[in-house]
Amino acid sequence: MTPPNESPLNVLPPVVWALALPMIALEIVLSAAGGGMIGGQGGAGWRLVALERFGLFPDLVRRMLAQGDFPPEHLARFVTYPFVHLSVTHAVFVVVILLALGKFTAEVFRWWAILAVFFGSAIGAGLIYSAIPFTTTPLIGGYPATYGLIGAFTFLLWVRLTRLGDSGLGAFTLIGLLMATQLLFGLLFGGGSEWIADLAGFAIGFLLSFIVSPGGWSRLMARLRQR
Repeated sequence: MTPPNESPLNVLPPVVWALALPMIALEIVLSAAGGGMIGGQGGAGWRLVALERFGLFPDLVRRMLAQGDFPPEHLARFVTYPFVHLSVTHAVFVVVILLALGKFTAEVFRWWAILAVFFGSAIGAGLIYSAIPFTTTPLIGGYPATYGLIGAFTFLLWVRLTRLGDSGLGAFTLIGLLMATQLLFGLLFGGGSEWIADLAGFAIGFLLSFIVSPGGWSRLMARLRQR
């Protein structure tokens, strides 16, 4: 049990910090540059440079697939886009979700499973998002990857509920609320199609959990044999 005077941040697993710290460090640098504290006159453009260098552009992905040419610097975008954000607010929301859901899932999942869910969701969401013809907005930020952790957290709740004889549908309340809130904000303030990547990240994180969670593969095979 955590002592009452101990910060909850102290008990975060190292793998969660390994994912969160690059986001935090990069946002500090970009915010400082944007505020004129570093980088001189060119600092104001550092965020745009980072977005162009690390963001995932659907048209670029489609062009790579059509030409069968996959330069490593562009393939790297599938794992770099979660670490750069559009603003401080964008980064803060992602980091908060990452720290909270990462802590919960890391209490059950091994460190490599957390990485598999995070990056697997980022890569899979990027592919699904880019496969849809009408998507043109670059994919930026850690929402798809952190939604993958929400998928893993939902998986844990679903397993617990089904073991108690419940249907397990209540486990999907969190993602339902998040997607409804996102839809509402999109209707009120305008929004793009990035929600597709977020939902894809959630689904991939949930499905990956059948394989990477402790006993996940054997549990999946047992459920399939019951059908």
